[in-house]
Amino acid sequence: MLKILLVEDNETIIMGLKYSLEQEKFEVEIAKNVVTAQAKIKKEEFNLCLLDITLPDGDGFEVCNLVKNKTNIPVIFLTARDEETNVVKGLDMGADDYVIKPFRTRELISRIRSVLRRYETNTDKEQNQIKCKDIVIDDNLAKVYKNGREIIFTSLEYKILLLLLKNKNILVTRENLLDKIWDIAGNFVNDNTLTVYIKRIREKLDDKDGKIIQTVRGIGYRVVDE
Repeated sequence: MLKILLVEDNETIIMGLKYSLEQEKFEVEIAKNVVTAQAKIKKEEFNLCLLDITLPDGDGFEVCNLVKNKTNIPVIFLTARDEETNVVKGLDMGADDYVIKPFRTRELISRIRSVLRRYETNTDKEQNQIKCKDIVIDDNLAKVYKNGREIIFTSLEYKILLLLLKNKNILVTRENLLDKIWDIAGNFVNDNTLTVYIKRIREKLDDKDGKIIQTVRGIGYRVVDE
């Protein structure tokens, strides 16, 4: 069950929104002020925060700051102030959406689901990205980037680099590499061929001195990310 933190001091809004969200199978925690909200964020895990801007002991911007610094969850502002300055300030701080009071509950729930879907998609993409120093492998697209620039690898070069980066800071033996990689025709890659491929990969990564892919003589290779 997805858990939402509702930071709001208006009892009428709290009661109505809590009931509606629970009917949609969300778990709802309530904080009526900044201090309570900050304490809950530090101790508990949430999937989304709904923040009122005007609170008895401060404003929702303070809470938003803590959320974005401590977690990676979406924030939606609930505000009766529709002035452009407040809306822009919230979005600049990392808020994902805002809803002007009075709002229709169905519309708010629709926006909540939309934001959660977007975060779920982004999380899936990030989970399929492997990073090491200035190198990023996007395993969804089978692409390699260095300093944001795409580097073209052959299929086998990519498979070798992917295996090494998935085991960064861990020694991968030549036997393990040879056991897991096959050439494009499906033939087993021999020891000499592996050496050639490692050399090509280093050249493309501008790693001729072996600072990224270290050779452990007589044993194998280690990608260093320190």
